[in-house]
Amino acid sequence: MSISRRDLLALGCRSALGLGLTAWFVDDLVAGDAEPSPVATTTNLIYLHMAGGMSHLDTLDPKPGQDVMGGVQALASKVDGVQLSALLPELAARLDRCALIRSMTSTQGAHEQGDYFMRTGYQMRGTIRHPTLGAWISRLVATTPGNLPAYVVIGGGAHPGSGFMGQAQAPLPVDDPTAGLQYASRNKNVDAARAGHRIDLLTALESVGAPAATAAAAMATARSDALKLMDSKDLLAFDLKLEKEATRERYGEDRFAQGCLMARRLVEHGVRAVDVTLGGWDTHDDHLDRVTDRCAILDRALPALLDDLRERGMDKTTLVVLGSEFGRTPVFNVRQGRDHFPKVFSVVMSGAGVPGGVVVGASDERAMTVAARQVTIPDLHATIAARLGLARTIPVHSPEGRPFVVGDKGVAVSELV
Repeated sequence: MSISRRDLLALGCRSALGLGLTAWFVDDLVAGDAEPSPVATTTNLIYLHMAGGMSHLDTLDPKPGQDVMGGVQALASKVDGVQLSALLPELAARLDRCALIRSMTSTQGAHEQGDYFMRTGYQMRGTIRHPTLGAWISRLVATTPGNLPAYVVIGGGAHPGSGFMGQAQAPLPVDDPTAGLQYASRNKNVDAARAGHRIDLLTALESVGAPAATAAAAMATARSDALKLMDSKDLLAFDLKLEKEATRERYGEDRFAQGCLMARRLVEHGVRAVDVTLGGWDTHDDHLDRVTDRCAILDRALPALLDDLRERGMDKTTLVVLGSEFGRTPVFNVRQGRDHFPKVFSVVMSGAGVPGGVVVGASDERAMTVAARQVTIPDLHATIAARLGLARTIPVHSPEGRPFVVGDKGVAVSELV
């Protein structure tokens, strides 16, 4: 890949600015068209992604008495006749506040493709990168006043981001929530006046060679957004030290747990979409020990989040979704692990008007296939869009002029909307 003299100079100047946060805001520089216009809504999304492929059998869809259980017991939940894994007792005690979809299905059984499909609602294509749910929310929802971004990703690793929507809807990544938002302050040797001079110099350098107006405008917006946040009290939304110690302990010490707490803080301060990842679910071997460990983290953090939102009156305006790119095989492999299994898996939704205690669909008696009420990933995205009030009738166009809507051709699950 070649780089022009102008790009090299601009890159070098950005590195010297002492304003590290700016780099987080810079993604693709050209977005799609300007329609449809954002709509005002008070509903937000916290999406909890179980990276690696969470076993449905050992979590949300146990099959007591069947040989596929592999040592994990089932436990009665708060909803009559509905059982969860005994590894999730706290979630089971709150299932009356949740909707459970047990008939999710996908065609993508590899990690990258499955993760992409679950986060974007579109299957991966070589010719285009699709926006994630958070990018759609950022694009279609009028944001609240302040300097915070509309979309934040916590512990996401590789992430599809904003796709063809570009910089304007790109998420702000937070690697470690316990460290807060890093690179958000000026270098101690760079005062405001000196930084301002460097910004002026960078602006001048970017004008060399008459760059495309859209790219220049996007870069200027990225820089402006970063600088506003760096100088704003809104940065306190990322500071978990401002939470009571008892609250932090309530969620748990793991990065995912603290990420859930940060998600609550961010939504409380006006961020519209937060994506938090818990990895380690790729249990091809040592399955039982690893699932037990992951469930211990999840079953502390998720119930704490649901309770915290409810106690603050935020559950009515915050949709929490627990998902994974696929399930895992009911039959164990030779290493006593479970392999990738997109044919059937489960999702939990709670808050923002989602009816509690509802179970949508079912897998068969051994969790091998969908037995009733199939729900695809685009259907899930359409359901989330309906709950959040996102328009699906007017498409957003990619830079190439191709029309797209949230959830592709998916149909919202009527029981949940």
